[in-house]
Amino acid sequence: MTTATTGLGDARVAAVLDEIARTAESTDPDVMKRAYATAADWPQPPTAEQAAELCAQAALPVHPQVGVFLYQLVRSLRPALVVEFGTSFGASTLYAAAALRDNGGGRVIGSELHPGKADRAREHLERAGLSAYADIRTGDAREQLATLPAPIDLLLLDGWKELYLPVLTVLEPALRTGAMVVSDNLPMLPGEFIDHVRAPGGGYLSQPLSLGDGIELSLRLRQAP
Repeated sequence: MTTATTGLGDARVAAVLDEIARTAESTDPDVMKRAYATAADWPQPPTAEQAAELCAQAALPVHPQVGVFLYQLVRSLRPALVVEFGTSFGASTLYAAAALRDNGGGRVIGSELHPGKADRAREHLERAGLSAYADIRTGDAREQLATLPAPIDLLLLDGWKELYLPVLTVLEPALRTGAMVVSDNLPMLPGEFIDHVRAPGGGYLSQPLSLGDGIELSLRLRQAP
């Protein structure tokens, strides 16, 4: 019996995803507990930059169900460009990049506010043999993703929840008609974001899906003027 060299059965991809998952299981609870305890003493909620620093050692990967769904979407849509807000250690990037490789081409452009996390994601992509399909940009996604090489076919939102709508607003002109938007961690999403993608006549057909902790899946019905 031969070992799969493509798909999620690729030994290198599976090993890195498993390492990220084990890191999240062993490290994330304590990191997040300390982060919440620290921020609780602050007079104002943490900014995105402060939260990124507090959570710098947390892997915060997508749930495997969401990761497999991303792989399925990329394989079926055959996108030229996937864009990601909130790369962290790169688990979601790995799922997308593996699917692009198996499609025979395409690129995922990720964004990560914390430089250390961005470097770790790049290392994971290199070890998985997928770095040729991914570009991780470091810094504020609203700036780093403002210029893109092509229209967006698939967008993943999985960063600081309060920035979902501002980031989407920046990227909407680049969303092609028929583009899909996957927004992770549905219970945590701000009401104004949900209102935006579910608004009648607002340019999306959107619904919740019970994958992982819940996602919002939005179809872009028309390109922004």
